[in-house]
Amino acid sequence: MRSLTVVRHGQTSYNAGHRMQGQVDIPLNSVGRWQVERTAEELRAEYVDGAPQDRHLLVVSSDLGRAAATAHAFADPLGQTVHLDPGLRERGFGEWEGASAEEVRQRWPEDYESWSRGAGGELRHGAETKPQVGKRGLETLNRWIHRAGPDTDLMVFSHGSFIAEALQALLGMADAYPEYLGLVTMRNAHWARLMPRDLPDGGLRWSMIDYNRGPAIAMRGDWDNPRGLVQTD
Repeated sequence: MRSLTVVRHGQTSYNAGHRMQGQVDIPLNSVGRWQVERTAEELRAEYVDGAPQDRHLLVVSSDLGRAAATAHAFADPLGQTVHLDPGLRERGFGEWEGASAEEVRQRWPEDYESWSRGAGGELRHGAETKPQVGKRGLETLNRWIHRAGPDTDLMVFSHGSFIAEALQALLGMADAYPEYLGLVTMRNAHWARLMPRDLPDGGLRWSMIDYNRGPAIAMRGDWDNPRGLVQTD
């Protein structure tokens, strides 16, 4: 394959309200729908328009609606099929899903404090561990990477925590840098881009050339609350 681009979904009402989404199927809000159109335009202009005719696209998305809608904004104008895969879902947060950080702090102060310092307080409430998410992400990405042909650009649409853990696993960051705290969660409708290099044993070594990249308009400062856009949800 030629490249791997991993895109986070646009904004939802839970993002705007600082609520934990996890695997709850929350749709894009009006800001999110605006964001994904801008991102889709940028992705097509940057990576599709003017590409050689022998290059192919493979578009894959989490089956949760917010990610699938982001994928369709990119793929539909190109006539591309969006393949849905539940393996690309967000990290599960158990009974904390739908709650705000403040609600969690008030109901479970000790577990909130433990979670805030990375000590795993969320695991007592049914959350997936980060290594579990990384393992699931690596297995799912590798399945689609192996399906992609040598002239294929793989476009994956998913979720913030999932993307961070999956890419860390793909790059082997935990093994190479055990003290590393991890990738930051990327902004809504932003992306990472990775390029592969073939190894003699048939494997791949990855270089991440972009992370948390967005369209130029995202640098304007009001990406999460654009002026003149009336929120309807």
